[in-house]
Amino acid sequence: MLLATLAHATPTVLQDFAAVLPRLQPPQRAELVRHAERWSAWDDAERQAFRGRAAQWDALAPAERGRRRERFRAWQALPAIEQARVRAAARQFAQLPAEQQQVLRARFDALDRSERRGWLLGPELGADYPALQPLLAQMPADEHAGVLAALRAMDPRQRRDLAVLVQRTPPQERAELRRELLSTATANRDDWLWERLHR
Repeated sequence: MLLATLAHATPTVLQDFAAVLPRLQPPQRAELVRHAERWSAWDDAERQAFRGRAAQWDALAPAERGRRRERFRAWQALPAIEQARVRAAARQFAQLPAEQQQVLRARFDALDRSERRGWLLGPELGADYPALQPLLAQMPADEHAGVLAALRAMDPRQRRDLAVLVQRTPPQERAELRRELLSTATANRDDWLWERLHR
């Protein structure tokens, strides 16, 4: 029954995958169908342009593809307001004279690799990243989203206080500090920070 429903509901471009589609998890199946629908709606010029972009992607070194994937995932994770700030900054940067752009690029390239990667967190957390980096270093993947959400919910003063606390916390106790941060309600963060800073 499912196979017949899928065969009727999906674009003809997926006919070769008819036997596989029912075995995919629903999110992966929906994504594949979405891509097939987009492909089916394109004209020959759009398909040819896509093939060209795919060939350019395939020609990249694996490390460069990895960097681009990381930047894309980081972009998707940014709140819409920060994406808007980044777009505005990019427009402003594009209007600068070439010499000034080169100076700014050189300054960015001169940063420590860790600090450059910290800017992937966006303009808010990127600015605070050097001070918060010890808290985020070697963070388990399952804590990543929660910790970033907590940091984004904090105001700049709270993040500065947290940064002081991070610097005072020995490396072996930083995992516990992250757990406390995650378990403290947003409304109670000021009290928690004050108490931790004045122990």
